[in-house]
Amino acid sequence: MLQSFIKDIPNFPKEGIIFKDISPLWADANALKTAADALAAPYLSQEIDFVVGIESRGFILGAMMAERLNAGFIPIRKAGKLPSAVFRQTYSLEYGADVMEIHKDAFPKNAKILLHDDVLASGGTAKAALELLKQGNANVVGTAFLLELLFLDGRSVLDNNVHSVIQYA
Repeated sequence: MLQSFIKDIPNFPKEGIIFKDISPLWADANALKTAADALAAPYLSQEIDFVVGIESRGFILGAMMAERLNAGFIPIRKAGKLPSAVFRQTYSLEYGADVMEIHKDAFPKNAKILLHDDVLASGGTAKAALELLKQGNANVVGTAFLLELLFLDGRSVLDNNVHSVIQYA
């Protein structure tokens, strides 16, 4: 059912890429609720302290997951967006490098954290986020994604529990 809300946009952001647009899913109240429920479901019996969402699309469902798990929500932001002392992690993209940050005091050591982003593709962004969380001595219990592009095998670069709701082969 949820897959019917995902719109393919050919040649975005560059030629040869088929972008999976999840905006139509967010625009439908029932689909949005169903997606948040499906993302949180495997973790309902665990005591998650925080859901950490990766900027920016990971904020939307990540905050909803946190509410369902009775957990706090923490954002991972692009460089220069956070006002206090931060941990930072540089990572590679297809077209260069980027930097992500999280506040150093965002969570206590050994906090049980569930990492969320909208899409798992090659895994580079999620892997960098996990490295960032290690800097704060987090106990990452899993990673949750709305979409997983299986043909890019991002799961293989992540060394923890991966949950995805919709998979594309």
